[in-house]
Amino acid sequence: MIAPGAFDADLHCHSHVSDGILAPAEVVRRAHAAGVRLHALTDHDELAGIPEAAAEARRLGMAFVAGVEISVSWGGETIHVVGLRVDPHKPTLIEGLARTRAGRDARAREMGAQLERAGVPDAYAGALKHVGNPALISRTHFARHIVDSGICADVSEVFRHYLSEGRPGFVPHRWAALGEAVGWIRGAGGVAILAHPGRYRLDEGRLWALMDEFRQAGGEGIEVVSGSHTPDQYRRFAGHAREFGFLASRGSDFHAPGESRVDFGGLPPLPDSVVPVWRDWPEAATVARSRRDGRLQTEPATGQDTA
Repeated sequence: MIAPGAFDADLHCHSHVSDGILAPAEVVRRAHAAGVRLHALTDHDELAGIPEAAAEARRLGMAFVAGVEISVSWGGETIHVVGLRVDPHKPTLIEGLARTRAGRDARAREMGAQLERAGVPDAYAGALKHVGNPALISRTHFARHIVDSGICADVSEVFRHYLSEGRPGFVPHRWAALGEAVGWIRGAGGVAILAHPGRYRLDEGRLWALMDEFRQAGGEGIEVVSGSHTPDQYRRFAGHAREFGFLASRGSDFHAPGESRVDFGGLPPLPDSVVPVWRDWPEAATVARSRRDGRLQTEPATGQDTA
């Protein structure tokens, strides 16, 4: 088994293909420069950035796996499931994600109308200026417009005052079902990971029910160390990983320089008490061999790029 702290693995981040700022290749370069050696791009409900990211990782000699973050409706909450080592060419995954993306524009137009009634000028048009992929316009794009307009100081303040449930600008959307999302990931040969479980507004009983249903649906892991978690939550979710027999994942959830809570290279290692999701991955074995040899990998190894 490869030790959890043997190298920097970051398996959750976003490019401008969804709600990040940087192009996929720029995301990979930033991660590599910060010391990340095993990387996944996990844009929301979209696979279009994978080829560019994989090519840049290959150029840098960086271990890379194809990923995606799928939006799920569960118990009145929006939950995120990350798929890792997916085959981005699988029709069932591609078609499922297309259905999940459908309806975003109508939702965004309603968000824009509500925000304008609340005093935010040109909300929809302004949000579009921040969008790299019009099919994936999101609350984050509206938040960036509101910050640029000088109404709020940062994206976090926007979410508190405008874009959370019960605030002007919040428009719910029916996403995929939990079992559907897990099925698409597994059908594409991937591993389903419950993203940043500490971020959801669930009491302990409902969180336990979510993880139990996730496991029964075929989910195999949870994010233990996340840019959305506190140190106390690292320990808490390490305990849940052991309780449910989940593999443990790790990711910054990077979106943009200066905007994300944690940048690449800023996370602690996984606790020794959990089993890392990359335990048996050939990509991880390649990185570990390079480190044992006292050198950084400079040439891609066979099987390293799964995109």
